[in-house]
Amino acid sequence: MTTASLLLQQLINGLSLGAMYALLALGFTLVYGILELINFAHFNVFMVGTFIAMWTLEGLGLSGQSVILHGPALIAVLAAGFAVTMVVTGVLGVGIERFVLRPLRDVKGPAAMITTIGVSYVLFNVILLFVGAGSQNFPNPMPQARFNIAGAVIELREVLIWVVAIVLMLALTFFVQSTKIGRAMRATAQDPEAARMMGVEVDRVIMTAFFLGSALAGAGGMVFGLYYNYTSFIVGFTAGLRAFTAAVLGGIGNVPGAMLGGIVIGLIEALGSQFVGASWADVVIFSILVLVLVFRPAGLLGRVAPNKS
Repeated sequence: MTTASLLLQQLINGLSLGAMYALLALGFTLVYGILELINFAHFNVFMVGTFIAMWTLEGLGLSGQSVILHGPALIAVLAAGFAVTMVVTGVLGVGIERFVLRPLRDVKGPAAMITTIGVSYVLFNVILLFVGAGSQNFPNPMPQARFNIAGAVIELREVLIWVVAIVLMLALTFFVQSTKIGRAMRATAQDPEAARMMGVEVDRVIMTAFFLGSALAGAGGMVFGLYYNYTSFIVGFTAGLRAFTAAVLGGIGNVPGAMLGGIVIGLIEALGSQFVGASWADVVIFSILVLVLVFRPAGLLGRVAPNKS
């Protein structure tokens, strides 16, 4: 493989990783944009999403890669997997907000953020207790279709990741910018008290943000399983940390920034692993993050946070 084709291949891999990180980063940025809260439980909501997706596909009769589907059957199974996973993880996010975080909303200081760390460990250990520490083989009904472009290979699973990510990101952008509840979310993010006085149901807006963010984490979990063909109780930490880095890099609270940050982190990981070494990929990622935060603390596209004045 020539240097040019190798570079193109890593760009393809980086875009696939970046699309997954962007889906996760959007969950961080939606919640932070409204509550100025870093939701560390999001790491393991994503991890739970990988298991929900796996169990959903197994419930549809799939096991490992022994069943390969094509055409409408494949689309129907994948659509069902994404729908169930996103709804379940969305409801999980709403439950976390309603029963764990809402009672702490008026408590000043880092209490709510620390509580999300506790919730994350609860999810982590529940899955460890009931599933075990071993990796689980993720059902993959997708045919092994490949497309050669200038010496690089694009697999069908990568095309799926790009399509899912683009559709969900465009849908989220439309929702936030053009719907009534989306305008309420933007108003709440700008000034919660003023929005409440104007008749906005702030509790409903916050629940919606948690549902959407957690649903996107579920979609990311489904994508992760289809891409790597496995899941484990530990996968939430690595992917979640990089997604959080992506949100900060792009400008936490900024929806386009989360998308951009995810793509940048994915490209850095793929190119760094190839040309610097896999063991140095994280060093490169977090070194760039430090440099960005030193010279542009608001992130690449600027930070968006509630107005607390």
